[in-house]
Amino acid sequence: MERPKVIFLDAVGTLFGVKGSVGAVYSQIAEEFGVEISAETLNKTFIQSFQAASPPIFLYVEPQDIPQLEFEWWLGVVVQTFEQAGVIKKFSDFSTFFSEVYIHFGTAEPWFVYPDVVPALKNWRRMGIELGVLSNFDSRIYSVLQALGLREFFESITISTQSGAAKPDPKIFSMALEKHNCSPEKAWHIGDSIVEDYQGAKAAGLRGIWLNRGQQNKAESVDLKAASKS
Repeated sequence: MERPKVIFLDAVGTLFGVKGSVGAVYSQIAEEFGVEISAETLNKTFIQSFQAASPPIFLYVEPQDIPQLEFEWWLGVVVQTFEQAGVIKKFSDFSTFFSEVYIHFGTAEPWFVYPDVVPALKNWRRMGIELGVLSNFDSRIYSVLQALGLREFFESITISTQSGAAKPDPKIFSMALEKHNCSPEKAWHIGDSIVEDYQGAKAAGLRGIWLNRGQQNKAESVDLKAASKS
């Protein structure tokens, strides 16, 4: 197999994951505000709210306005999460609660790096392969990667909120490729979503690799240790 010029990697679920669950983090911080709600309930309502939200794509806006739009997009998701859980009225100051949650997820605290990540990144770097992050994340990706000790490995970071497109749209793959002056057939994209990462990359002309992080069907999946030796 021909060695790629560039390997792009998804962020959440590929490079790093949430400690416990999103619901567990929300529940813990909510308790600090005097509101008790189970992590299980919040996980359920978060997934519903997140999937129901439009993709965080901001067209025809000034770059300096994007962080505020990201904040407002996530506020909508979290408000809906707690409304569906039936506890939003129990907060005396939901705005302050949300601000704390939002800042929290921009730090290293709620995240963990998968054990196969750093060895794979080091191996690819030794091989002279360029690396990029390609994610439907927001601007907090920069602080999170830095805090987790991963930022140094990547020559480029391409995120949906700054690109006007989200995976699996071919446009965001094209924008990432342009940063490396690379044609699609000379690039790989690795991620944990079959639709956004594997199918999206293939449709854009890249080699798509599905990274299994606990899914039951492993027929077309790999781990980063195996991918780094391909």
